[in-house]
Amino acid sequence: MLARAITHALVGLDPRRVDVEVHIDNGIPGFAIVGLVDRAVQEAKHRIRSGVVSAELEWPNRRITVNLAPAQLRKEGSAFDLPIALAILAASRQIPPERLAEHASVGELGLDGRLRRVGGVLAVAEAASQAAIERLICPADSAAEAALAGVRPVPARHLAEAVAYLRGETELPWSGSNGHVAKVRMPDLADVRGHERARRALEIAAAGRHNLLLAGPPGTGKTMLARRLPGVLPPLEPHEALEVTRIHSVAGLVSVDRPLITQPPFRAPHHSASTAAIVGGGPGPRPGEATLAHRGVLLLDELPEFQRPALEALRQPLEDGVVTVARVAGVAVFPARFELVGTMNLCACGARGDPGAECSCSPQRIAAFRDKLSRALLDRFDLVITVPRPRALELAAVGGEASDAVRARVVAARSRSPASRTPTADELLSRAVDRLPLSARGRARVARVARTIAALAGADAVAPEHVAEALSYRSPRELDS
Repeated sequence: MLARAITHALVGLDPRRVDVEVHIDNGIPGFAIVGLVDRAVQEAKHRIRSGVVSAELEWPNRRITVNLAPAQLRKEGSAFDLPIALAILAASRQIPPERLAEHASVGELGLDGRLRRVGGVLAVAEAASQAAIERLICPADSAAEAALAGVRPVPARHLAEAVAYLRGETELPWSGSNGHVAKVRMPDLADVRGHERARRALEIAAAGRHNLLLAGPPGTGKTMLARRLPGVLPPLEPHEALEVTRIHSVAGLVSVDRPLITQPPFRAPHHSASTAAIVGGGPGPRPGEATLAHRGVLLLDELPEFQRPALEALRQPLEDGVVTVARVAGVAVFPARFELVGTMNLCACGARGDPGAECSCSPQRIAAFRDKLSRALLDRFDLVITVPRPRALELAAVGGEASDAVRARVVAARSRSPASRTPTADELLSRAVDRLPLSARGRARVARVARTIAALAGADAVAPEHVAEALSYRSPRELDS
């Protein structure tokens, strides 16, 4: 007896259709799964058998062969448990095979038959919708996520519920929300005392999607400032929200209560993170922090403490907006268009740039500390500023402008972009190329920042004062010397 269930495997972020074919034949009882599967799929045999028995269904005491086609596509993870179990039950005629063929399915089985949510349900649901499959049988906790793709989720908490639904004995209706929820509260700029120049840099970075480096002694508020950048970014557009949610779904990071991510993501990995953790990789491969920060902010706190290969690997996504991970089995391309924010001290002991402390670093130690960051990476920061230690008067003052007011200006600036520069602004920029000096990339980034500053000012063209302010955000002398 032969039956088939439809599911999908993930290659990077892309879903690929997989047909779960089950053949039950006379012979010595056995259970084999073929089709280039990993260990997690092989272990599904134990979960599926126990789950079927726990659901008080009959386990076919015959020779069972499961083929996951196409055979050349690698299958990983536990998401194949439910479709394999349903295909076995259809092959043994415990559920109608023709009804199962009208559905896609995805989910992990517990030993007691309960269904557990898995990553990538949104991508699977989107693929099912594109293939004109209108219903997706999935764990109840994943139903809201599947509904975002426009398919009708069939939420099941137990294998027995899915079987009863396919037999026509019960309905499993979905009447949940579409995933839109109230905005999540983020750290507010109103908490920051002083630091007017750094606050201005945050506003420019948000308005123009610029990379920002905050340098200065420890305890000056660099990390506090960096963590408030997401709060001044506009909410994601509907298509951006789906794209970001799809990425986080594959990584298994989507909330059951808030499946649709409407705010720009914020990622702050520890400095011990490996290159694969930062840009993605592994046998799969899987998305890294750069992709999880897509359309949001990637904060690298204490930038020089990160591994040099991990930092250099960021150069491609900073230029192209994608991460390309090559493996023997193929190439996976992950989106990675984020705003990079870095924080760092100015020397190894941290006292450099602090008038209240004396730096104990020798010139050689300062040079070694500076060499942890390549010039090519530093050149990719559009805004580089020093954050001084705030004065007592500033710390005692009332907090500054709130994030909501800054965000309103950011939204307005993004809606307009000056198309030209005045001749005097062009002349100033040309002189700066020779005097600073600026690389070709540096010149282009100064021009972009100047255009953002002009947009924030509501100007029709980029003027010399906009270029001058943009030039003031280039690398400070403490980093250059």
